[in-house]
Amino acid sequence: MNLEAPQKGNILIINTGSTTTKLGYFSDGERVFDTKLEHTAEEVAKYPSVMDQSDMRRQAIKDFMSSRGIPLEDVDIVMARGGLFTPVITGVYNVNPDMREVLATCRDGNHACNLSAILADDIAKEINDIREKKGLSPRFGVTTAYVADPPMADEMLPECKMGGLPEFTRKTLFHALNSRAIVRRYLREHGHKTNDVTVIVAHMGGGATISLHRNGRVLDTNHGLGGDGPITPERAGCCPPFDLIDMCYSGKYTKEEVKKKLVGRGGAVAYFGTNSMLDVENLAKSGNELAQTFLKAYVLNICKYIAAMAATADGKVDAILLTGGIARSKDLMAAITEKIKFIAPVEVYPGEDEINSLAENGYMILSGKTKIHTYNKDRLIED
Repeated sequence: MNLEAPQKGNILIINTGSTTTKLGYFSDGERVFDTKLEHTAEEVAKYPSVMDQSDMRRQAIKDFMSSRGIPLEDVDIVMARGGLFTPVITGVYNVNPDMREVLATCRDGNHACNLSAILADDIAKEINDIREKKGLSPRFGVTTAYVADPPMADEMLPECKMGGLPEFTRKTLFHALNSRAIVRRYLREHGHKTNDVTVIVAHMGGGATISLHRNGRVLDTNHGLGGDGPITPERAGCCPPFDLIDMCYSGKYTKEEVKKKLVGRGGAVAYFGTNSMLDVENLAKSGNELAQTFLKAYVLNICKYIAAMAATADGKVDAILLTGGIARSKDLMAAITEKIKFIAPVEVYPGEDEINSLAENGYMILSGKTKIHTYNKDRLIED
């Protein structure tokens, strides 16, 4: 990490997926480990839902920490990937009863990441109990669980939220954690002491979200899971509505099957049976015309959404930042850059590192360099 804030303290990071629990551990700014605990199909099948796996996963985390010789009571702060909960703006939140309730009931969406904050909070409480029993004094006060930049953070301008029908309000769900970390990196690399820039961040992976950042707030973005966005390796992107209506009423598909065609089995999966853009690139290089056209369509889709964000910013954009797993493709990034460089300078930040991003936020918390928000399930707490 490269932070101006002092990097003192031990941070445990938890990021839950459907069959994995990613863990990270940092001590005084150094990454001690970054691992992925695999949960077998047999293990997972024992539980009705991911949320019911809390005890099993918590024990797996404790066992791994023990195997590495790290006592739980050494942990000063527990950071978790943000789950699906609203209303919320970008930033850091302590895990509280309101957040736990919304995540546990999946009120705002059902995703494995909802379990991260609950596990983090349970482990933080256990750490404090251990210290109390052993008479240990914490270095940084009571160990607390936090999330940073949850994916449903909503700072959109009112005109960006309005849809063509009152029933169709535009909503957010984007790669807030990585996007905001990339903006902070851009600021450091360009010598900015404050977040005083307007940038567009295009995060490109299995899904894609394009977000407009101005002075630290995200004024516009697409919904990465809701059929709002560009074509991606796994997603159909925005579809012609009448054709979609005909598909829904054709009798050929259930509601869930239609949703899966849009998110999960769309994009490259629908055309080529793979969600790997590298596979598609190799097909194109071998002379496959459909793959060649698909790559052109992908580039064009990403660029159209970037241009749309530039319109929201009245064309006043300082930089366009390309990130995510697909940003590792030099050919695709060159093609995207060529189409959008007229808007603003383009910089590429390949890959993503949610573990490192959460650690960065954790050290900002420990050093008092960031504001802590308190979540309220019924109303938005503004800055």
